Amino acid sequence: MNDSEILEELLGLLEENGIEVRRESLGGQGGGFCVIKGQKLFFADTNADSVDVAALCAGAIAQNVDTESIYLRPEVREFIENYAKETQ
Repeated sequence: MNDSEILEELLGLLEENGIEVRRESLGGQGGGFCVIKGQKLFFADTNADSVDVAALCAGAIAQNVDTESIYLRPEVREFIENYAKETQ
C-alpha cells in the first residue's frame, strides 16, 4: 500500500468510529484532531503530504479507537503502531 491508500484507510477508520473528518486547505501543516463542543473532529490538510496527514491520523486513532478489537490490514496496523508513538 502506498501513503495515499493508507491515509484513506485511516480517514475511513476515524469516520467509522464517530470522528468527523474535514478536508481543508490548512497551509501544509497536516491538520489534526480536536474536540469542539463535544464533537470529535479531524482536520486533514489538503496541502500537506499524505504521509504527514496519515501520521497525525495514526495518533488520533491510537487515542480514540480500540484497534485491538477490530480487523485492520497488516500495513495499516503497522503504520498506526509506528507513527502513533511519534505523535503522542
